[in-house]
Amino acid sequence: MKTDYVAAASKLASTFHRRGFTKPTGYFFILVLAYYLGYLSALTKNPSTKTLNHNQPPQSADIDHYQFQTQCANPVPYQLARKIILNRVFNDTSPYMNFPQPHIEPFLRHKRIKGWGSTGAVFENLIRKVKPKVIIEIGTFLGASAIHMAELTRQLGLDTQILCIDDFRGWPDLPSKFKDIKMSALENLCQWGVFGDLIEVDAGHDFHSAWSDINRAYKLLRPGGVIFGHDYFTVADNRGVRRAVNMFARVNGLRVKADGQHWVLESR
Repeated sequence: MKTDYVAAASKLASTFHRRGFTKPTGYFFILVLAYYLGYLSALTKNPSTKTLNHNQPPQSADIDHYQFQTQCANPVPYQLARKIILNRVFNDTSPYMNFPQPHIEPFLRHKRIKGWGSTGAVFENLIRKVKPKVIIEIGTFLGASAIHMAELTRQLGLDTQILCIDDFRGWPDLPSKFKDIKMSALENLCQWGVFGDLIEVDAGHDFHSAWSDINRAYKLLRPGGVIFGHDYFTVADNRGVRRAVNMFARVNGLRVKADGQHWVLESR
């Protein structure tokens, strides 16, 4: 598994090096926003053995369902999103600088990055509709869908920045750079005013992780934006993703739309 994550990091790096990652304008940026500045999701809880009512909104006693940051900073101009993250997370340096290191390069596998549903029609449908300036992807894994979205925005002539949030555990030495974990990466974006027009949630599949990610991500959605994710019809983890999406939509008065295996929620 670690080798796969290293391959993903190498693929992302080489792809954007060829396209002039360091040039200030006219290109697409996939910025590796390391999950090590905070946990991506709440800690996974063991599934309960009691019968669950999938359509029942959380009760007031379920305080964990509502312990999310309630207010974000004012949205910053989209042009500043990359600069703010590079400054706050990477001390104004590119995370791809000197990557790959000579001692790990022999272990990288240069091959086509695979994913699940990473090139589905939903990506082009939503990018054409929203024309996003900033895309936030939560759960990048091997980078297949991020690369696909970058290619789509380029084909459509859009000036789009893509922020990829994952633990990137296969990137050697990365964990040592982010030891002081205090909050979720999404909460940091909230505090910095970094918002997205299109947000994909495809990380933890259990109910609590999906519920946490969706709630935190939705606060970062600009007016007129869209939040979506994979595995809506997956039965894994007691249909955790579907239950979290349906509950969030019910509580917030939204309508869930299905596009293939993906769920879609539009901002009000």
